[in-house]
Amino acid sequence: MTTTIIKQFVKIYLILDVAVILVCIIANNYLWLLNTQVAFISAMLITLGSFWGYKKNIQNRLKGVETSNNALDEQDAIDKIDDPFDLYSEINEEKEQYSASEIKEIITQEKKKIKQHSIKNAIFSASGFASVYRILGYMVLIFGFFALNNNGLLHVFAYIAGLLTVTLATLAVNLSSKSVADQS
Repeated sequence: MTTTIIKQFVKIYLILDVAVILVCIIANNYLWLLNTQVAFISAMLITLGSFWGYKKNIQNRLKGVETSNNALDEQDAIDKIDDPFDLYSEINEEKEQYSASEIKEIITQEKKKIKQHSIKNAIFSASGFASVYRILGYMVLIFGFFALNNNGLLHVFAYIAGLLTVTLATLAVNLSSKSVADQS
């Protein structure tokens, strides 16, 4: 599934890039061509790098979930044999009433768990937004921008047009994949 999505992205990117190249050549404006291509390539590297980084992150998390689910499934199978109607679970054992201070303490403990999970999620997702591919794309973007600017070749509108081409292509692929997913 993900390889077909990547192929869809690359196909749309290349079609739009060829269109931009043809428009620039027909208009005989090679400064626009240079600016759009530098911006286009760097934005494409950033987008694909983000996709690959998050894909790798999700695959690593799924591996961890599968191993923990296997352990839970074994424990649940034993519990189902010993207690098929879940009569001895912690929820059913706790029939007493809590005081207001105990309830506040339980709520604060649960809030701490949520904060710990959000920090944990941020740490785990760091590999997605700090992937090598994405960082390489940003380096190309910055280097290309400064190289064009320092040589007096930067045309801001053409550069933005190159960036927008990738953004619009990504949006088009996302919308088309959502409509395909909705139909199935």
